[in-house]
Amino acid sequence: MLLTAILAFIQSAHAEGAATAPTGTGVSTIMQMLLPLAFFAIFYFIIIRPQSRRNKEHRQMIDAIKEGNEVVFAGGLMGKIKKLQGEYAVVALNTTQEVMVQRASIISVLPVGTIDSLK
Repeated sequence: MLLTAILAFIQSAHAEGAATAPTGTGVSTIMQMLLPLAFFAIFYFIIIRPQSRRNKEHRQMIDAIKEGNEVVFAGGLMGKIKKLQGEYAVVALNTTQEVMVQRASIISVLPVGTIDSLK
């Protein structure tokens, strides 16, 4: 019974508000449509575009890698590229140990001689 009274009150209040509410003008309708568009534009220029630019630069760096380059991997390891095999590279960590890694895990190409200068 109480629930029925509350629902009746809500419906009557809603009906009164709808009757007195002015109809939307063309300007307010346009503004309502532009607001989500503005949010998307801000989101695009702050997040999506810079990320795609970083991805493109990383792809170009990966494609430019050649044997003999000294590189740093996502895990922090440094090594010298010995052989490239498609999407993988054989990397010498020192004179006796070599590992095969994905080329995409390379985050930076070091200047020549960097690893030798750290020893």
